[in-house]
Amino acid sequence: MSISAVNLNSVLQQLQATANQAGPGGVQPGVQPGAQAVAKSGEKTEAVDFSNALVAAIDRIDGMKQSAVAQGHAFERGVPGVGINDVMVDMQKAGLAFEMGVQVRNRVVSAYREIMNMQV
Repeated sequence: MSISAVNLNSVLQQLQATANQAGPGGVQPGVQPGAQAVAKSGEKTEAVDFSNALVAAIDRIDGMKQSAVAQGHAFERGVPGVGINDVMVDMQKAGLAFEMGVQVRNRVVSAYREIMNMQV
């Protein structure tokens, strides 16, 4: 199984477009953007915006892919300290992260469609 750069980039663009559409208006009712939420342990934590979390996850997946590709190029150039086993492990990690991102996207789209089909 190999990762197609075109396929990966198109899915990443779709995820980023979805995150941008969610925008800052996708905040839960009663929760102000940047508001403090109180955790059960009594510590204060920042409220998480879904679109920011989605963009951060997409950036992590893209970073893993770029890192794996860069390590592959370094191995091809014969850079000392870069082994084929490291390259293969990083490629598999990037592939799994991408597949997870696709599954999350599919679930989000499915949930969105289900919500849109609800009768009010």
